[in-house]
Amino acid sequence: MGTLTGGCWFESHSRRSSLERAHLQSSSARRPEQKDLRSGQPRSSPPHRSPTVVLPRTLTHRTAEMAMNDILKADDIKKALEAFKAVDTFDHKKFFEMVGLKAKSADDVKKAFVALDRDNSGFIEEEELKFVLKGFATDGRDLTDKETKAFLKAADKDGDGKIGMDEFIALVLE
Repeated sequence: MGTLTGGCWFESHSRRSSLERAHLQSSSARRPEQKDLRSGQPRSSPPHRSPTVVLPRTLTHRTAEMAMNDILKADDIKKALEAFKAVDTFDHKKFFEMVGLKAKSADDVKKAFVALDRDNSGFIEEEELKFVLKGFATDGRDLTDKETKAFLKAADKDGDGKIGMDEFIALVLE
């Protein structure tokens, strides 16, 4: 292995060609020096950033379903989904009562909100609301536009067109 001499360990690393070392030295010379936010000392390399990963819709539904199964009973979810299987029959108050979410603590309702907020924006937007039943079980149906708009109207107290966590908790526990 190479040793650390004044700069980076790879400057004397035997596997690097002189061209590679020259390129790395010149490219690092062009970058402004970055400092560690805590210590204020120069940082030797830029922070690692994980790439943004977009999960397929079915995977996000499965993830939400697993979270719901940690909070609620699978049998209650199944019965509630069956009760609202027909198009234009969804009633959020009855649904939350049937799945047992209404009887849960505010912390459990927050967990449900996080599971339903597929894009992690801190809000459940109309597009996400359309798939809310799939958040409880992957075989749940999509809400119709009429059901989605009625659900949004009932929950969106500040009129911004989306449901925040506090609005969701208030809706479920009312």
